[in-house]
Amino acid sequence: MKHVFFLVVTSILLSCNSSAQNKKETKHFPISKTEAAWRASLTELQYYVLREEGTERAFTSPLNKNYSPGTYVCAACKTPLFKSEHKFDSGTGWPSFDREIKGNVAFSTDHNIGYARTEEHCANCGGHLGHVFDDGPKKTTGKRHCINGAALDFIPSKDE
Repeated sequence: MKHVFFLVVTSILLSCNSSAQNKKETKHFPISKTEAAWRASLTELQYYVLREEGTERAFTSPLNKNYSPGTYVCAACKTPLFKSEHKFDSGTGWPSFDREIKGNVAFSTDHNIGYARTEEHCANCGGHLGHVFDDGPKKTTGKRHCINGAALDFIPSKDE
C-alpha cells in the first residue's frame, strides 16, 4: 500500500513540472520572416537579442548615452518604438525610456530567470526589445523600459 501511495504522489508531483509549462506561446506578428531571412538581415548581435531573446552586455551600446532628438525604431523592421524626449539615464547600462509609442510595443510575461518579468517586443515583427520595470522616474510614468540598444536604430529628427 505504501508503494502505491508513493507512486501516486510521485506521479502527481512530476506532472506539475511538465515541459509544457516551459513552452512559450507562439504569437503571430504582421511582419514575419524565416529564421534564415532574419539571420541574413540582422547582425549577429541583433539576431541574438531580437530573435533569441538575448541581452547585450551593459554599457556596450552607443545608444545608451545618445540624447539627440529623434526616434528609436526596431532594428529589424524599422517600426517607431520610443521617442528621444522619453529617454533618461537609468544608470543601468541600457537605453531606458519612461514610455513607449503606444500600439507599437507588445508585452508578455517572461519567467526565464525564475520570476515573472514584463517582456517587451516589437508589435510588428515580434523582436525582443527588453523588459519594463516599475522603478522609473516618479515624476512621469514611474516605468523604466530597459531596452537592448542592439534592438534599436536611431533616426535623428529632421531639424538636426
